[in-house]
Amino acid sequence: MNKRIFLLNLLLMFFILPAAAVLQEDSLQNSLAVLRHELITRHYEQTEQLNRAKLINERVMQQLHEIGENSAQISLMLYSQNSENIFDLTYACHEATKLWSDFQEKTRPFQLMIMQSNEEIARYDSLINVLSTMYTTGMSEKTKTDRNVCLTLAKSIRRMLRENNDSYLEYTRYYDYSRQQVQSLDAYAQKRYKEFQSGIFLNRSDNYLKFLSQFRLNVLQLGITLSEKYTPQRLVSSQWDVMWLIGLFGMIFMYGLIAVLVNYLSIRFLVTKFFKNEDSERSKAFRAKRTSIITVASIFTFGLILIIIPFFSESNFVNMASRLLLEFVWMLTVIFASLLLRIDGEHIRITYKIYYPIILIAFLVIAFRIVLIPETIVNLIFPAALLVTTIWQAKVIAKHRLRVPKYDLYLAYISQAIFTLALVSSWVGYILLSVQIVIWWVMQQACILTIACAHDYLAQYRDRHDLGSKPVSRTWFFRLCYFVMLPSAMVLSFILALYWAADVFNLSEMTWQVIRTNFINSPNLQISIFAIAAAIILWFVFKYLNNTIKDFIKLYLQSKDPTTAVSRSVMLINVVQVVVWGAWLLTVLNIFKVNNTWLVVVSGGLSTGIGFAMKDILENIYYGISLMAGRIKIGDYIICDGVRGRVTSINYTSTMLEALDGSVIAFQNSQLFTKNYKNMTKNHGYELDTLEVGVAYGTNIAQVKKLLEESIARLGFIYQGKKPKVVLRSFDDSCITLKVFVWVNVLTQSSDDSTIMECIYETLNSNGIEIPFPQREITIKHST
Repeated sequence: MNKRIFLLNLLLMFFILPAAAVLQEDSLQNSLAVLRHELITRHYEQTEQLNRAKLINERVMQQLHEIGENSAQISLMLYSQNSENIFDLTYACHEATKLWSDFQEKTRPFQLMIMQSNEEIARYDSLINVLSTMYTTGMSEKTKTDRNVCLTLAKSIRRMLRENNDSYLEYTRYYDYSRQQVQSLDAYAQKRYKEFQSGIFLNRSDNYLKFLSQFRLNVLQLGITLSEKYTPQRLVSSQWDVMWLIGLFGMIFMYGLIAVLVNYLSIRFLVTKFFKNEDSERSKAFRAKRTSIITVASIFTFGLILIIIPFFSESNFVNMASRLLLEFVWMLTVIFASLLLRIDGEHIRITYKIYYPIILIAFLVIAFRIVLIPETIVNLIFPAALLVTTIWQAKVIAKHRLRVPKYDLYLAYISQAIFTLALVSSWVGYILLSVQIVIWWVMQQACILTIACAHDYLAQYRDRHDLGSKPVSRTWFFRLCYFVMLPSAMVLSFILALYWAADVFNLSEMTWQVIRTNFINSPNLQISIFAIAAAIILWFVFKYLNNTIKDFIKLYLQSKDPTTAVSRSVMLINVVQVVVWGAWLLTVLNIFKVNNTWLVVVSGGLSTGIGFAMKDILENIYYGISLMAGRIKIGDYIICDGVRGRVTSINYTSTMLEALDGSVIAFQNSQLFTKNYKNMTKNHGYELDTLEVGVAYGTNIAQVKKLLEESIARLGFIYQGKKPKVVLRSFDDSCITLKVFVWVNVLTQSSDDSTIMECIYETLNSNGIEIPFPQREITIKHST
């Protein structure tokens, strides 16, 4: 059907192509000559289009026939439905609204064609009028001939356009008639949908206890309903007959059995034979999970069969059932596949049990929708089924809560809460609301587990390929999938699950309206569920941009100069953070429709108080920017307040220092300036160290200075740009004190001092130069 519509629209394009235009020439004679040529071409094209009109007319009539036939079938189906057959009526209403939507889409090109055809006729009317009233006195014979030919061609083209238009107008009348029929169907369907919606939220039926108190009467009524609904029809053949239903379930069983047998035989024998000769961890893991692998593969194969069936079946019932079963198979596949990826073979069967209640209730709801079960049976069966499922879920959680992963246990707790809510709703009389709640949670859990399955696969892919140790240039796409697409899909899944579930009773438009409606709606601020979801998704996007750009900066600087990459990246990274998160904030403010004037007024009112309260913080931020601009970089050795250490981090408020004793000290950025810190590595990485040594009186000072300077200069760690210097400092009580000036590496200052002092001692000792030390003479006087 869609292919035919596409081809028909393509053919219609030939009928609505505008005629070529004539531009202003240097004379009227040339203009008429050009127009004559263009009209001859147009006349030929119009003649060809008339020859193709027969094909288009056949296509139009065929489409009209299909629309009329579908309209009649859906009318009979919709107007003959009993209001108690809730799922039958829902299906009929869905088909009616879908028919109206398709009708509007299909008739749009025909309406466009008629409109453009009328414009073409009006244009040629104007052209004919100009040519027929054109002043011919003084024209050459050739010009008059061109004018007459143009007039004849224009009239002929207009006549053909009018003939086409008249035939299309006839079809338009048919379309108008069909439009009235289809539109009335849609109006009736929308009316019934409103009754469903009212029944879901407002009209409460009898509570379940009262329903059970009239059990015999209800069972009798149930028997009558079943007899009317599912008694085989002997006189006529219908694809919705109970025999088709039995055949459908037989087909499901047969295809399911085929899927299980194919996967069991292929995995149990062929794949197992491949791992048979291996004694690796992979082989052991396969054998432990073999049954689960067969289960997932069988469900997936059955899903593929359900996808293929509609291409070979013309039965509306089979196609509808295949679509609904595919939803159920989707949920089963993601449940078992997610467990297969995350859980080892020893605990996987236990975890299966956590999901059995949701699988049962999901199958029950899908079965209700497939067999189009009457509302009376739903009222009898569904509350009891919810009670069983709720108790079952509680027992499974209590028994296995210590042996299943927390992720699955949390989902089980949520399922328990959802079942309890649905159970209460059904027992107080809101049966359809409980059905809607269960359908939503089935959809929502299927979405969550689909995302969880993708998350687990990507996590295993990351570990298997060791992406954590690879540069960002090779992992940026993985990060995009893992840190943006998956979280964004999780946020969107809540909206999509609500939308899909609501579509069962045509609540999708109302749900979408609730999602888009601003629950905070003022001239200065507008917030809706959709706006919040958009802000959250953008947060994931901008966080990814921030982290990726930072890593690219580090990678680039690392490739240029690894020794200074960390320090040079600090300022750039902070600028990137300000730009990226500032852009996110401005985007979110725009999404929430924050009034700029209101924002300025509020900011101005708060600025004074915030300014005083944040005086110290702002001061630290200012000094932090100054430091990050180049005064200090990570890795520098500084001295501040008597503490010597290496800078490990710089942010907007404080600087972290790792002291020589291993302790980590945080200095506020303002403290570094007020206490006049010293950057020991800003220049060349060496500092002037001063050592003292004493020699005895009478020692040749010039010789000592020469010996010490030469011996210290031979040490390999001394700064070669500046030679050691020995000077006389003072004459002390017991020695002549010499001062040694030497440039040593800032990073190894303590060990270098020790080596230099050893060198001084060895030099003086080997040359027989005495290093005096204080001596005291004690005289003991004896008194007589």
